[in-house]
Amino acid sequence: MAKKATPNAAAAGNCKYWLLKTEPGEWSWSDQARAPGGGVAPWDGVRNRQAINSLRAMREGDRCLFYHSGAGAASRRVVGVVEVAREWYEGEAASGGAVDVRAVGEFRRPVALGDIKKAAGGGEVEGMREFALLRQPRLSVMPVPAKVWDWICEMGGGFVQDGEDEDEC
Repeated sequence: MAKKATPNAAAAGNCKYWLLKTEPGEWSWSDQARAPGGGVAPWDGVRNRQAINSLRAMREGDRCLFYHSGAGAASRRVVGVVEVAREWYEGEAASGGAVDVRAVGEFRRPVALGDIKKAAGGGEVEGMREFALLRQPRLSVMPVPAKVWDWICEMGGGFVQDGEDEDEC
C-alpha cells in the first residue's frame, strides 16, 4: 500500500508547493536522481526576477514539481517531485544564488502539459486557469496552488522512490 509522503514543513501544515522547469538536455530527472548526497543538487542559473523571488520564498521541506520543458510538445511534462533541502543562498557572481533540492521520486506516469491545459479549459480543477505554468509559460520557477498540486500528483499516479515502494504526493 502506498504511503503518504509528508516532509517536515507539510507535517507542520506550512508546506508550499512549487514548479521548477528545466531543459532535459541541460539537467534531467535522471541527472537529479543521480546527484550525490541522495539526489541533492543546487537549483541555480535563474535570471528572471519573479522566478528568483520564488526561489527566495522557498523553505526547507517545500515540495516542487520537476518539469521537463523543451522544443516539442511531447517533451513538456511533469516527471517527478523534489523537495527543498537548503533554502536560498548566495552563489558565485555569475550564477546569483540557489536553493538545493533533493529528488523525492519519479512519477509513475508523467503528466503532459497538454493534459494540464485540458483540465484548465474544462474548469475541472480549482485554480488551474490561473496557474502560472499556463499564464506565464516562460517563467521557470513558480508557485503551485494546492488543488493543482493534488490533481497533478493524482494524474502522475504517485511516485517511486529509489529502492522503496510507491509513494503518493
